[in-house]
Amino acid sequence: MCYRSPLMCIVPPHMLEAIAERGSPQQQEIARACMRSSDQLRERRGEAAQRVFGAAAAAGKERVVYSANNGTGLPGQRVRSEGSSPTGDAAADEAYDGSGDTYDLFQDEYGRNSINGSGLRLDSTVHYSRGFDNAFWDGRQMVYGDGDEDLSPDQRLFNRFTASLDVIGHELTHGVTQYTANLVYQGPSGALNEHFSDVFGSLVKQRRSGQSAPDADWLVGAELLTSNVNGSAIRSMKAPGTAYNDPVLGRDPQPGHMDDYVNTSQDNGGVHINSGIPNHAFYQVATTLGGNAWERAGTIWYRALTDSRLRSNATFQAAAELTATIAADLFGSGGNEHRAVIHGWDTVGIRAGELTDPGEPDEPDEPGEPTPPPPSGGGCSPFRAFFSS
Repeated sequence: MCYRSPLMCIVPPHMLEAIAERGSPQQQEIARACMRSSDQLRERRGEAAQRVFGAAAAAGKERVVYSANNGTGLPGQRVRSEGSSPTGDAAADEAYDGSGDTYDLFQDEYGRNSINGSGLRLDSTVHYSRGFDNAFWDGRQMVYGDGDEDLSPDQRLFNRFTASLDVIGHELTHGVTQYTANLVYQGPSGALNEHFSDVFGSLVKQRRSGQSAPDADWLVGAELLTSNVNGSAIRSMKAPGTAYNDPVLGRDPQPGHMDDYVNTSQDNGGVHINSGIPNHAFYQVATTLGGNAWERAGTIWYRALTDSRLRSNATFQAAAELTATIAADLFGSGGNEHRAVIHGWDTVGIRAGELTDPGEPDEPDEPGEPTPPPPSGGGCSPFRAFFSS
């Protein structure tokens, strides 16, 4: 199996499998249909991905939204283009706005010109299929399902997938990873792939809402679950393993410490499960530093993702050491940022480096306190072929 061309969906397979096993007959059928659709999409994944090299580029932000009109043809019917007025279709307008918010984070904060660093047009397709409980980046564009729209209100588990801004940011970040670290979607490197998407998806949401790190909820996909589900989101970076505990969806399996790392052959070696460990490390770093998480903490993580030293088969240990090195390079060895990164990884059982003055970082900044900008330079690493053998 080639783990560099997976279908990276926001809803992990273990959730769909739980619904297919424990749900009502109607819920089970929706889940099985979604899994069948995912299998078919994986078969077409290579063809879709080859088109990435010919995707349109723009001088600035350029968005196009299509509707599949509940079919499966991509990209579908064009319904909104850059600069045009809202359509009144919530899914189309959310996809448009969310892709713009994601573009703005990477451009304004990190100097990255779109997903590929070279002005890739941001294409999105909404209303994909019927009862499609997922959203995904297919190698060149975003695709969103409408959730369980055909079920009765008391049976619905998922809302439309454009309703969650961090889900949009998460999936588009898979595209950024495709063009930079190209993390193999298997085992620890696959969990890091999911981790970076959760990080920047959360930062898109926090920046759009003007939330400081201490004020953010650190939930991923909080808007996806209906009131029928006993849960707050599909993942929690603050407290992995606590996002949901539901008779149908099961219990959130994410660990928050290396002592609880899950060894499994499912989910490409647990990529959606073990990502809870680095997720919690980033949460610790961001809240220890205080202020806006997309500034210092986000800059360190962005530099790591785009640094050629982050290999495609990177381990958690390698990512920890690299983020500590970058924190020291940007803000000074032994400084508060460097110490926060080492402390954050230490809280999840990973030693990221040594400090000449051991101890926890200083008290966090007050919310909204301005932080010094990182040194200029250090742009994106050269594109590595996503589909190499």
